[in-house]
Amino acid sequence: MDPEAFVAHLPLCRALPKLELHAHLNGSIRSSTLLELAAEHSQNGAVSYPELVSIIEKEKRSLPETFKLFGLIRLVTTNHQVVTRITREVIEDFAAENIIYVELRTTPKNNPAVGMTKRSYMEAVMAGFNTDSIAFNRIYVRLILSIDRRETTEAAIETVRLAFDMRQEGCEIVGIDLSGDPAIGEWKTFLPALTLAREMGLPLALHCGEVHNPEEVKSILDFHPERLGHVCCLDDLEWQALLASKIPVEVCLTSNVATLTVPCVADHHFVELYKAKHPIVICTDDPGIFCTTLSREYALAASCLDLVSEEVVKLAKEAINLSFAEPQLKQTLHQLFDFSHLKQAPSLPIGAP
Repeated sequence: MDPEAFVAHLPLCRALPKLELHAHLNGSIRSSTLLELAAEHSQNGAVSYPELVSIIEKEKRSLPETFKLFGLIRLVTTNHQVVTRITREVIEDFAAENIIYVELRTTPKNNPAVGMTKRSYMEAVMAGFNTDSIAFNRIYVRLILSIDRRETTEAAIETVRLAFDMRQEGCEIVGIDLSGDPAIGEWKTFLPALTLAREMGLPLALHCGEVHNPEEVKSILDFHPERLGHVCCLDDLEWQALLASKIPVEVCLTSNVATLTVPCVADHHFVELYKAKHPIVICTDDPGIFCTTLSREYALAASCLDLVSEEVVKLAKEAINLSFAEPQLKQTLHQLFDFSHLKQAPSLPIGAP
C-alpha cells in the first residue's frame, strides 16, 4: 500500500455517502464507553480491567485474542440500558462518518439475571435508534440477527423465528447471520435454522472461511447464501468455486490484517476479487475493536487497487445493490448518490487518483 495514495484518497472517501453492510454492534462500541463499563464491572470482579486495557491497546491481535475481547464485551453489556446506549452511540458514529445506510449485526441474548430475553434484547437495540435525534435523520438503519456458533440448533431456530416475527411486526430486520468463533460449532448444527430462514424469506449473510475448514466452506458455497463475510482461508478449488458462484463478498481489510488472517492489506484476496469483477462491498467488521472507519477502509482499498476517484465512487455505490434494503429504499439510496454537490468541494480529487 502506498501511504501517500492512502492519504490522498481520504478526503473523497470521507465525503462519500457510504453503506456499511458488515458491522457488529458489540464490535462497534466506542473504546471510551467500553473502558467506562469495564471500570464499573472491575469493581465487582466481573472483568479484569488491566487485561481489557492491554488487549484494546494492542495494534495487532490474533483471532483468539479478538474473541477473548468479545467475551469481555459480553460481560459488560448485560442489561437493556447499556444495550440501548451502545446502539445509539454506534449509529451516531456511523452517521457522523457520512454513512447513509447500515446493516447492523447483533446476536439476541438471554440474561435471566436481569430479565433479558432474546426479544427484550432486540427491543433494547431498537430503542437505541428509535429517536428523534437529528444525527439519525441522515442514516437508514437495518438489523441482521446473528446466530452464534456456540448455540444449539434449537437456539438458532429461536433466533430465526424471532427475526421473522419482529419483521412481521414492522421492525427493520432484513436478514440472518452466522458468526462467532470459527473454531467452534459444526455446519450441520445451524443448517436447519438457516434453511428455515430461507423458507421465511430472510436473506443470509454468513461468515465463511475465517479459518481453514474445507468441509464447511464447501457446504456454505453449495448452500449459496446471499452474501459471504471474509472468505480468507480458501484453497484453490474453493477459490474457484467462490468465483464461479458470484456470491458477493463483504471485505473487511483492517479486521483481517489485525487478526493475522491475512499478512497485509496489499496481499489481501480482495485485490483478486476486484480484478475478477467479483461482487464485493467494503466493510469495517468491528470498527471499535480495530480502531478503523469505513472511510479509512475505502481509502485502503483505493490505494491498493490504484483506483481513480470515479472508480471509488462506483465501488461505494454498488453496495446499494448488494444490500438487503427494500426496493423503494434502494431507489432512495441511489438518489442520495448524486455527486453534483461533491464536485463543488475543492478538496475532492474527482477524476484523479
